[in-house]
Amino acid sequence: MPFTFERVGAAPLTENATQHMVRMRDGVRLATDVYLPEEQAHGGEAFPAVLVRLPYDKNSRYVYVDRIARLFTARGYALVVQDVRGKFRSGGRTLPFLREPQDGHDSIDWIVHQTWSDGRVGMFGDSYYGFTQWAAVASQHPALRAIVPRVTAADFSTIWRPGDRPAPIWLEGIEYFAHHWVDNDTYEYELDPSRRPVIDQYEQAFEAIGARSTWFDLMAPRQAELPTQPGLHPFDARPVPVLHCVGWFDNIGAAHMRDYTELAARPGWDAVQYLWAGAIDHENYRLAQAPVTAADDHGVSDEALARMLPGYAGPALDFFDVFLKGVRPVSSLAKVTWELGHAGWRTSRTWPPPGGTARTFWLTDPADATGPLPGGLLGDAPDPEEREAHWTHDPDAPVPSLVANSFACLQEHPDLTPVAARDDVLAFAGPVLREPLDLAGPLGLDLHVTGTAPAFDVFAKVVDLGPAGRAGLIARGQAALTTADASDAVHIDLGHTGYRLRPGHRLALLLAGSDYPLFLPTPGTGENPWTAPTAEPAVQTLRTGGARPSRLTVTVAPADGS
Repeated sequence: MPFTFERVGAAPLTENATQHMVRMRDGVRLATDVYLPEEQAHGGEAFPAVLVRLPYDKNSRYVYVDRIARLFTARGYALVVQDVRGKFRSGGRTLPFLREPQDGHDSIDWIVHQTWSDGRVGMFGDSYYGFTQWAAVASQHPALRAIVPRVTAADFSTIWRPGDRPAPIWLEGIEYFAHHWVDNDTYEYELDPSRRPVIDQYEQAFEAIGARSTWFDLMAPRQAELPTQPGLHPFDARPVPVLHCVGWFDNIGAAHMRDYTELAARPGWDAVQYLWAGAIDHENYRLAQAPVTAADDHGVSDEALARMLPGYAGPALDFFDVFLKGVRPVSSLAKVTWELGHAGWRTSRTWPPPGGTARTFWLTDPADATGPLPGGLLGDAPDPEEREAHWTHDPDAPVPSLVANSFACLQEHPDLTPVAARDDVLAFAGPVLREPLDLAGPLGLDLHVTGTAPAFDVFAKVVDLGPAGRAGLIARGQAALTTADASDAVHIDLGHTGYRLRPGHRLALLLAGSDYPLFLPTPGTGENPWTAPTAEPAVQTLRTGGARPSRLTVTVAPADGS
């Protein structure tokens, strides 16, 4: 049977914008839409401009730029939106990351020479078009006055490899390049990652398309380490005011929070770092509406999109009013604006909020952890003696992710209790809460884990176990390990959260050896997971108590009485 795919090209141009083909320093021209306030048509006024540089088709419904433009132009900003090099209507080679500093600089330079520009430029956008903002910061154009990166990372390599050790293979993240970074268009197709070798199906896809993704080829199966900021790192550039817009349920939120915490502590940058953190995921679905109904799904409903956009663009517009227009004082901005899931919005001087404390939950009674929730205990003290629990990682029957798209995890927000009931998942839960437990800050997990396979993964999910037995995700993290490690101790970064566990609920933890199909399962043989032709089950062991206590550490906000 021939391989089938759908090729998605550029949508029609937007009527209320003017497209320009803007020349870069090497002669390549980038398709750039300009949306101007109505005053420009009548009086020839000049305005500050907000630049958005993205690879997802500036005219598509997916990025709804034409609707965002109405909010920006109504506040007196020109909005400039550009297809990045090699994507959709823009020229040049289709290769992510590497040319973005130069192209960002040249695009800003073009803006400041337009008659409608007052010479001040900001940047705005999500994910990859948050990255293009950091690339422009690295270019150090003097007209760039402020940026609002949303759900992103300054260096995308920190998403796939967050620390010194290797990370599990985030298949969903890596295959993004096989769909979006082949040529100017996007390619939609479905593969079956259970068929081995996994890489063969991608080869079939590229053969059918007639083109390849260079970045995918470097990441799979080579697993090359690819810094996406190969020149001057933006953190070493001239500081600019930054409003970090983070989602507690964003699948790359941990990387974004590492950016924020580093800059908030770096002299020169610290004074101009601001944080907006909401109970949202990467696609801007909200915990308050999860699981999302069709009427509230802004991805398909124009009415839902209209309700969502003011909260999406509003923080950026307020920020630009301070740092681009100068019509509001700096004192009007809270340094930190954050949402406590299930309990509303807060402001604070710092993150974590003042008065927060670390609390440790010790993994105890591991023999009970192989059963369904509540399983073992998250207790206030460790077991005095060392105990252990075993589970089998079977690559041919991996633990299901339950979400088809982790970028939109709140759209589905599934109940994780079926996963917890599997015999290849360990589950621990704390006591039923009598008072609210407000989590506000970083979470981390310290485990003692060994495995019989040469290489194995550990996936951890912190969940809210409700009185009716439903388990909803709060935070997650993962680690890749080998039996050659000198120590069985592993730390797993679980990112940050703002979340209220309500009375009658329990804090719970799930541990597994796979999370499929979001992550590519280790084959159990020590071979490269992309090219391994076969797989074998392996046993993993958690030790806790005595000299090997395992623990979950959370940050608890002071009670506010609400």
